Amino acid sequence: MLDELFGSKNRERVLQYIDVNGQGYAKEIADFYDSSIDPIKKQLERLESGGILVNQMVGRTRLFMFNPRYAFKDELQALLEKAREYYSPAEQERFMKQRKRPRRTGKPL
Repeated sequence: MLDELFGSKNRERVLQYIDVNGQGYAKEIADFYDSSIDPIKKQLERLESGGILVNQMVGRTRLFMFNPRYAFKDELQALLEKAREYYSPAEQERFMKQRKRPRRTGKPL
């Protein structure tokens, strides 16, 4: 939806993923969208060089998150949230169904 504005479908995907989850790394984002990792990495690097994202090393993994000092962070997040309202119901549900915390073995869903 915003790929014309951002210039790339993958850039919108990266920003949406990080907005919903707070942080993410290249492989995780690529797997979520069933995409190749290379274009995702390129977008993460471009967004970081532009000051929109920052990264933090956790072990050998580079976690990316929004730069808290980015001047338009709140406006960008509001725009991304508004765009998600116009996604198909299946796509909206896909963002909400992600589970990251571990579950106790045998615990019912």
